[in-house]
Amino acid sequence: MVERSTVVRFFRWLCTWRTQRRILIGVAWLVTLVALLHAEENWRGWHAWSKYRHALEARGGHVDLKEVIPPPVPDEQNFAATPVVKSWFMQKTFGGSNERWDDSYSKVENQVHRPWKKGVPASRHFEDLVGWAAGFAALRSGTPKDHENFYSGKLDPESRAEAAPAVLEGLKTNEALFAELRLASRRPYSRYPINYDTADPWSIPLPHISMVKGVCQRLALKACAELASGQSEQALDDVRLLLRVGDSLKSDPFLISYLVRIACVQLGMQTIWEGLAEHRWSDAQLQELETRLQQYTFISDTRPVFDGERAEAVSAIELIRKEGLGYLNSLGSGESKPLPGQGMLARLLLRVAFPRGWFYFEELNYCRSFHLQVASGLDFTNNRASPACVKANAEALERAVSATGFAGTEVGIALRHQIMTRLMLPALTRVMYKAAAAQTAVNQAAIACALERYRLANGHFPEKLDALAPQFISPLPNDVVTGEPYKYHRADDGQFVLYSIGWDEKDDGGVPGKNLFDEHQGDWVWEYPAK
Repeated sequence: MVERSTVVRFFRWLCTWRTQRRILIGVAWLVTLVALLHAEENWRGWHAWSKYRHALEARGGHVDLKEVIPPPVPDEQNFAATPVVKSWFMQKTFGGSNERWDDSYSKVENQVHRPWKKGVPASRHFEDLVGWAAGFAALRSGTPKDHENFYSGKLDPESRAEAAPAVLEGLKTNEALFAELRLASRRPYSRYPINYDTADPWSIPLPHISMVKGVCQRLALKACAELASGQSEQALDDVRLLLRVGDSLKSDPFLISYLVRIACVQLGMQTIWEGLAEHRWSDAQLQELETRLQQYTFISDTRPVFDGERAEAVSAIELIRKEGLGYLNSLGSGESKPLPGQGMLARLLLRVAFPRGWFYFEELNYCRSFHLQVASGLDFTNNRASPACVKANAEALERAVSATGFAGTEVGIALRHQIMTRLMLPALTRVMYKAAAAQTAVNQAAIACALERYRLANGHFPEKLDALAPQFISPLPNDVVTGEPYKYHRADDGQFVLYSIGWDEKDDGGVPGKNLFDEHQGDWVWEYPAK
């Protein structure tokens, strides 16, 4: 019975020379087919990627991270080569911005905020110096209570002027920092001591980002307090430093640096607005600010940032191609760790299942999707943005990367070579919107300076913007959305309303949306409080 069992008969058949020979031949054919598949896919992927890369580089684009790294700068010409800036990079652990500050501002900043009111259109408002003064006073008498809000709502000139000395006193702990940066601001270039020499571009530490924004926040508050107390020259000096500190990030090839730079410049616009609203700036000061503001080209500045973002992603995909899919488990950590449960056999099977040429297709599809987001949305030469094109590109990208049925499964996404596109592609649509909003802010601020200069010379604001050029401003900036002059009209109280039609490309008559630069509705407005 044992001799007649199916298992015994099977093993006897399996162990015969003829069967072993057939198995060996089958394995050899399988290995050959897999090898041919890998060779063919590797060549196809490499060829397609090389062709695309050469075409991209011929158009001035970059996919090599080394090509977007800023060149070295001598210390004597480098704003970032100062002891205080170098100390930011010496810390071994990098937490939130407050963890690196030990001053009065950091202990009060989250407790001086304007209450949000539903249904109220967005508008600029003065910094609540009375609230800040109360927060600093509470800090001197003891630790402020958690969740205590010091916002006072007292934004009249008298209350703000009375509170300004206490605010300036609360910021005195930062005077040494400001003095060192002010001295360094005379240097023409800026290159932070970032360690670019790393295999993983996403593990590069950027401790200076939050510090730069923290410096600008403190300078903005200080300048507002100085304006309220009639110290316009000191305020201008701090605005100069604020803009210089923010612009020190311009050489960074990182998207986060670009966005923080925008945030810093917006802080400067708030300070300039406060001085204009209360007629604190002199003609000479206004002329200096106007000239400085007209140098900004935020939309054109996205091009090198996009190159850097794309190069980072391509470098990461290259590492995954060389190190294996296990590298996905350690993106940004600087360490190569296998995926959970991925042993030697699993890694071998992944190598067999994923030809290296597929990673070239991943790079190709990532770059194509990246370009699809940006294509026709921004005009780098004329520093303009087209919301309609940006939205159309976003919809086209969504259609390109979306799939249903089997194609939408993990296996389907892998076979379509869109794994890295799904994981790494940033939301560039919002970046382009923020670039347009930032350029609009500096354009409006420059025009507002020219309008104030006209008022100082004539006693009133002009009927039309055309009256400003060329005596008070040249050239007169146009709306980055439409390419036409900004909308402008004088108000009944002698003030004016200056606005862009905004990202929705609809003229709402100077009525803003829920936010000052709302992405979905309303105009982007520059106006002053009614008197």
